[in-house]
Amino acid sequence: MYGSQAHNIYAQNNAGIESPEKLIVMLYEGVLRFNAQAKKAMKDKEIEKKVYWINRSVAIITELSSILDAKESQISKYLEGLYAYEIQNLSRASMENSVEKIDEVSLVFKGLLDAWRESTNVGY
Repeated sequence: MYGSQAHNIYAQNNAGIESPEKLIVMLYEGVLRFNAQAKKAMKDKEIEKKVYWINRSVAIITELSSILDAKESQISKYLEGLYAYEIQNLSRASMENSVEKIDEVSLVFKGLLDAWRESTNVGY
């Protein structure tokens, strides 16, 4: 699913991470953490912080999309579309100040994280 580009990024940035699989776990967890921060900023009416945290989530999702190996499987093609859709949802969440849309994105990434952990036995 994730090609050699993911491994190259991992190799360049390896800071005590055990495996490329663990890196994906960390990226998914990052989206969840940044979404929670964006949600808090919305509730606190802190527009600049909201935009900052949403942009951080979008950057991670963009990176996840860029390291997919679309030639490898249908799953990669599915994830590419899913990631694009979730980026759109985060953009809408920012424009509409919608905690619900952030929750939707977080729910998707929680599911992806759980599935990734189960399929790779990483992070349990």
